[in-house]
Amino acid sequence: MVDQARKYSVLLPTYNERENLPLIIWLLMKTATEEKLNMEVVIVDDNSPDGTQSVVKDLQRIYGEDKIKLHARPGKMGLGSAYIDGLSKCTGNFVILMDADLSHHFIPEFIKRQKETNADIVTGTRYLPGGGVYGWDLNRKLTSRVANFIASTILNPKASDLTGSFRLYKKEVLDRIMPLVKSRGYVFQIEIIVKAQYMGYQIQEVPITFVDRIYGESKLGANEIVSYLQGIVDLFVDV
Repeated sequence: MVDQARKYSVLLPTYNERENLPLIIWLLMKTATEEKLNMEVVIVDDNSPDGTQSVVKDLQRIYGEDKIKLHARPGKMGLGSAYIDGLSKCTGNFVILMDADLSHHFIPEFIKRQKETNADIVTGTRYLPGGGVYGWDLNRKLTSRVANFIASTILNPKASDLTGSFRLYKKEVLDRIMPLVKSRGYVFQIEIIVKAQYMGYQIQEVPITFVDRIYGESKLGANEIVSYLQGIVDLFVDV
């Protein structure tokens, strides 16, 4: 029987994800059915030119608009702002932040850990025993490691994987943290976890295996890397 007292809102920012979306939505709905979860998926799309929004509307006809919600934005406005805008559309008392690259399938483990510990945040990590990446070349692995090393050295957080995008939050906790977050790009995820630590929230980690996307390309380019470094410095000054 579905536990109606616990509702999960999966928040999914998209840009040019028409090829990935049908599969990721099917996997999410399959997980919800198998695990007997009360779940909705909130898709925040930044006016994807590939027709992502038309695919979302097709999926709404299949699964229902109560299960698949679309928040259409006029253009690319940053990953952080996508999460902030999408949060206002979430009706669950738990929010799962993830992306649409088919890399994340550990939702049951996250929910189990949250129930066991009553954690405020459960975050995935590639850098503890049992975690890792699959399908990345050496350059991407090195970039990820260096990004985490820089952030960890400067900010001294408790979490081992600061740049990961797969997390489960109590919605009330995320509602309190979001107004304090200044970043809107790739530092957004780091700032949330650092702010949560300084605010005294309980954070649990679950090892995950990150699998590279099947369709499309990573959206992390040179401009994002420069913004990331600047954001880390700004966050260090802020905290």
